[in-house]
Amino acid sequence: MTDINVTRSTFDEVMVPLFAPANFVPDRGLGSRVWDTEGRDYVDFAGGIAVTALGHAHPELLKVLHDQGQKLWHIGNGYTNEPVLRLATRLTNLTFADRAFFANSGAEANEAALKLARRYAVDNTGPEKVEIISFTQSFHGRTLFTVSVGGQPKYAEGFGPTPQGITHLPYNDLAAARAAIGPQTCAVIVEPVQGEGGVLPADPAFLQGLRDACDQHGALLIFDEVQTGVGRTGSLYAYMGYGVTPDILTTAKALGNGFPIGAMLTTDKIAAHFKVGVHGTTYGGNPLGAAIADKVVELISDPAVLEGVQQRSDAIKAHLKRIDECFSVFKEIRGKGLLIGAELADAYKDRAKDVLNAAAKHGVIMLIAGPNVLRFAPSLIMPMADLDEGFARIEKAIADVAH
Repeated sequence: MTDINVTRSTFDEVMVPLFAPANFVPDRGLGSRVWDTEGRDYVDFAGGIAVTALGHAHPELLKVLHDQGQKLWHIGNGYTNEPVLRLATRLTNLTFADRAFFANSGAEANEAALKLARRYAVDNTGPEKVEIISFTQSFHGRTLFTVSVGGQPKYAEGFGPTPQGITHLPYNDLAAARAAIGPQTCAVIVEPVQGEGGVLPADPAFLQGLRDACDQHGALLIFDEVQTGVGRTGSLYAYMGYGVTPDILTTAKALGNGFPIGAMLTTDKIAAHFKVGVHGTTYGGNPLGAAIADKVVELISDPAVLEGVQQRSDAIKAHLKRIDECFSVFKEIRGKGLLIGAELADAYKDRAKDVLNAAAKHGVIMLIAGPNVLRFAPSLIMPMADLDEGFARIEKAIADVAH
């Protein structure tokens, strides 16, 4: 078969038009640099949406991919495999959890968590204990269940009747949460830092208050750590930095550094309610993904890597502050570790996409979190030289937008 020649315009001809990708086509990556099909280089501050936490083409991950790829890619869940058992053991050794379930994405991990919470409540209390409490501007995935639980109604519009028994409350409003959580509540799901919702960190007292209210009413506390997990905030999981332990935790994105894998972690007591046949997956926990994720977790759980997250976080915030002194472009700079949001000042309202597009012209790959927030989620081991070079380019992009 001859090679098929493709360009950016091919996307508009053959792909379902769900995305509006940049007008260049990334071709290869190494560390925190990406090159497009024209050979232009970019500094990567997006990390594939907080995914490539060890950068592109990490040599130890390439070796695992090659070695496991020569052994066994997939076997199905009628059988277990050594890589998934090693990964589950590593994650349970490093966290509060006793048990792991593996899927292919954050949405699937959250779907499993929400189903498990309802099954646990129905088994223990009865069919009336089904209410799930979530928070406005939250994001938990794109399945019909997770998009209904997420606190951004636009993502659920136009798909017919949505799952019922879901309540949305203001984020960081502990009084509202205490008033709402009751005997009918089966679970509260919360992001320790709202990612898609604008990079908003939870107040420690808010998370502790949710923990206390869940304990009082026999509800499960679910931490969606799809974006904050695997070192992103400077702890292996954000709950560790907050000192508040959930009953169920979901993780994906950085877990496979770009290989699709997600996980739900929980305790023996809760996991017992997912008996054989109650939930399932074909690809989840396949040996190729599990082998890569095991190496990712081994590397990122190194204290030196986690300490380096805060150093890079401080450097990014210093660069943003310096740029703001020149252009008065930011209203607030916030976040935890290497999940940082820079909210635009009123003079630049709704222009985050303009900054992103200008940055691309100057050789930077960036993210936004809504129309007003620039989001930074680079590799946790980004070389400082790349970080500084990236911000020199970002400053030029902001100058373009400002002028």
